[in-house]
Amino acid sequence: MGDHDGSPDQEFEDTIDRSDALGAWDDEDDPDGNVQHTAEHGLTIAEVESVLLNPRNPEAVSRSSGRPMVFGCTDTGRFIAVIYEGASKSPPVIDPVTAFDVEP
Repeated sequence: MGDHDGSPDQEFEDTIDRSDALGAWDDEDDPDGNVQHTAEHGLTIAEVESVLLNPRNPEAVSRSSGRPMVFGCTDTGRFIAVIYEGASKSPPVIDPVTAFDVEP
């Protein structure tokens, strides 16, 4: 990932094993939740998790939010970026904030 600033949240994000993590999803009816944020971009939970939880996918830091992000191809062939934050280290839980199509 990007630069490490030493904050506890950044340290957590640098050490979480995405392959063992669970995705934390808000209620589908929550208009401000992450399910709606990804659905606005035509993505399903399964598509987002296929990229987010694959440890082979490259990571970066979002320039706009400073949150970690991961890039990869979904199981349906779309190349997307997933912005996320750590929700829990034990058990490992990742909170996808949003996801959207990007150019490969």
